Amino acid sequence: MKIAFVGKGGSGKTTLSSLFIRHLTANEATVVAVDADINQHLGAALGLDEPEAAALPAMGAHLPLIKDYLRGSNPRIPSAEAMIKTTPPGEGSRLLRVGENNPVYDACARTVQLDDGEIRLMATGPFTESDLGVSCYHSKVGAVELCLNHLVDGPDEYVVVDMTAGSDSFASGMFTRFDMTFLVAEPTLKGVSVYRQYKEYARDFGVSLRVIGNKVQGQDDLDFLREEVGDDLLVTVGHSDWVRAMEKGRPIRFELLEADNRCALQTLQDAAEDSYEHRDWERYTRQMVHFHLKNAESWGNAKTGVDLAAQVDPAFVLGEALAVPQTS
Repeated sequence: MKIAFVGKGGSGKTTLSSLFIRHLTANEATVVAVDADINQHLGAALGLDEPEAAALPAMGAHLPLIKDYLRGSNPRIPSAEAMIKTTPPGEGSRLLRVGENNPVYDACARTVQLDDGEIRLMATGPFTESDLGVSCYHSKVGAVELCLNHLVDGPDEYVVVDMTAGSDSFASGMFTRFDMTFLVAEPTLKGVSVYRQYKEYARDFGVSLRVIGNKVQGQDDLDFLREEVGDDLLVTVGHSDWVRAMEKGRPIRFELLEADNRCALQTLQDAAEDSYEHRDWERYTRQMVHFHLKNAESWGNAKTGVDLAAQVDPAFVLGEALAVPQTS
C-alpha cells in the first residue's frame, strides 16, 4: 500500500509517520520510507544521527538515472530527456517493486536498521541555497512522483511518504498516488485548516483521507476535533514519554512504546489494509494520465520540445498482474 502523511508544519506528521514505519516493521511488513518534506527530518526520526541523515542520497540528484531505468524499452519515450515527473508507464517500461533490488534503490535508497527489522529509506533531498530563486520544491519531489507512477505494490508491502507540510502537495498530481492519506491535525483552528483544504481538493479524485488527532490532552480537545472533522477522525494520540525520549536523543526500544499509542498505530494499519480491497488500478492509471496531459499542456511540451501526449499508452493499465521480476 502507498501511504501519505500530511499536515501543517509542526503537527507531528514526521513523528507519526516514523512511528507507523516502526510499527509496520515490527509487524514484519516490507517498507520503503520516503522523506518528501522540504524539511528533511524523517531520517532523524527513524534514529539516524545528523551525519547519517545528511549523507542520504538526494533522489532529485539521480533523476537522469531514474528516468533512464524506468523508460526501459518503451517505444513511446525516445529518450530519458523527454520524460517529465508525470510520465506514465507503458508497454516496455520498467516498473518498481517494493522488495526487489534495482538500480533506482541502489542509487537512491539506504538501509536503515530499526529495533524490529530494516527498511529502505529514500529522500528527495533538502532545498539548498543554489535552488533559491531558480527552482521550486515541486521540482525536488518530481522524482518521487515518477517512481510512484511506476510502482507496483501488493499486500504487506508499504511505501510510506512523509509529505511536505500544508497543501503544497496539490501543486502536482502526487496527492492521488496513495491508497490512504493520513492527515495529522492538532485540536486547533489552524490544525484543522489543512484538513479542510485537503478535503476540498481531494473530493473529485476519490482520495481516501483519514485524520489523526495529535497532541490531544482531554475530552475538550477530542470533542473539538469530532466537531470539526466528523467521521474522518480515525484515532487520536496524546503525550508520549517514548517520543520525548527519542527527541532528546535517548531512544528506547520500540516495544516499550505506550500501549495506547501502539493500539493507535494498529488502527492506522487496519485502515490502510481495509483500503486495499477498494484499489482501482484503472482509475489510478486514468488519474496518472490526466495529470500528465495537464502538465504536458501547461509546461511540459514547451520544456521538452516534444508532444508528451504521445507518451500515453492507451492500452496500458498499471496493476499487480504486472508485478513480476524484471532484469535491469
